[in-house]
Amino acid sequence: MRSIAKLIRRCMGILLISTVLVFALNIILFLIVAVGQVPGDGPWTVAEKTAAALKETESGWTFSEEMEEELEKQGIWAMYIDDYTLQVKWHTEELPEGVPMEYTATDISNFTRGYLAGSPVFTAEAQDGKGLVAVGFPEGRYWKHMRPAWDYDLIKNSPYIVLGAVGANLLLVFLIYVIANTKLLRSVRPLVEGIQALPSGMGEHIKEKGLLSDLAKKINQASEILRAQKAELRKRESARANWISGVSHDIRTPLSMVMGYAGQMEGDMSLSEENRRKATVIRQQSLKIKNLVNDLNLASKLEYHMQPLHMEKVSLVAVARQCAADFINADVDGRYTLEWNGPETESVPLVSGDKDLLVRAVTNLLNNVQSHNPDGCRVCVEVCGREEGYAVAVEDDGIGIREEELEKLKSIPHYMMSDGGTEEPRHGLGLLIVQQIAAVHGGEVAFKAVSPHGLRVEILFKRSESEKM
Repeated sequence: MRSIAKLIRRCMGILLISTVLVFALNIILFLIVAVGQVPGDGPWTVAEKTAAALKETESGWTFSEEMEEELEKQGIWAMYIDDYTLQVKWHTEELPEGVPMEYTATDISNFTRGYLAGSPVFTAEAQDGKGLVAVGFPEGRYWKHMRPAWDYDLIKNSPYIVLGAVGANLLLVFLIYVIANTKLLRSVRPLVEGIQALPSGMGEHIKEKGLLSDLAKKINQASEILRAQKAELRKRESARANWISGVSHDIRTPLSMVMGYAGQMEGDMSLSEENRRKATVIRQQSLKIKNLVNDLNLASKLEYHMQPLHMEKVSLVAVARQCAADFINADVDGRYTLEWNGPETESVPLVSGDKDLLVRAVTNLLNNVQSHNPDGCRVCVEVCGREEGYAVAVEDDGIGIREEELEKLKSIPHYMMSDGGTEEPRHGLGLLIVQQIAAVHGGEVAFKAVSPHGLRVEILFKRSESEKM
């Protein structure tokens, strides 16, 4: 649902930005139009400059040549009306026909507010204070308000009126936008929910109607494909797990018979030494096959979450010491030197886990050392604390591992079925089970080469939230 809210915020942002841009564009256009108007002073300013340039002397009226040229350039005419006689005492040469030489107060009032002989007229007081200077602009140059009057309250409240008008316009645009996009938002909501449900493979069917019906159809098709793939994968996993379980069960009885007969032959003194040695090899190899089958069955259960977990508080020290003791007892030839490095108290550290699985994980690490170092080596079992939790480590100074093999060990998953054929051997089920057991306990496995040779494997168990606090 956050996606829909994000979409709505995005749409609102676009609307707001669009409104601001439209408003800015209008201001720019207004400025362009204003700049494009006729350059120069305003009409009232021209009238004032004309009055300032006109002076009465003993020899008559004088008018500055500069102002005369400016009026002539713009096609403006001017005249001076005496206050007492109301007659024109002076005018420019370009005075249009039909302009009277004598006026009444009413005439002056009329052309001051409007036009005279078709020309918009603007006035100013003469410098001597005894007359009126009137300037007329070409017809069509200015449009004059004949009866301009504004209510003072309207002018005083104009900022609020403008803001109210702008707000009303924005509200209207917003309502239009919401109404126009309501149908689209209703169509988007089920699409978003359908897309969010795709990763789980449990997406519901979306109604294929509305503006986005084509997209809804594609989402439904993708959902059907994912459901079919999930069902097929579940079917294959079930068949694989059943096959492994069946093989494990079927091989157990004949394997037990082979081991039993081999054990009898191993102890039969009537047989030759060579035959008894062969019987010993048969029993030992049969035991490896039995362990391999058990590992295969356990790995399958862990992978498909079929292994029941008996979670309890377990001492890692107790688990590690038990595995170390079993390893020493099994080393009848004394080829391996085992060192212990951990706290003496078995009660700490404690983790929540399945004790049998944890014992199996540490035992697999010790067996892995034995498998890769048949001639013997030094083995160190360690239980230690880490900043993020606790670790059980098994380290040896055996043949070690090459750098490229170590990288593969860290990065390549230990699948029970190899995708690359049989040319490249896997690391075996032992380390796979260690990783799976660590994973079901919320931990992880780390591999590290030991200098000058050897390998260190750590199973790290993270602290619980209560322990962190």
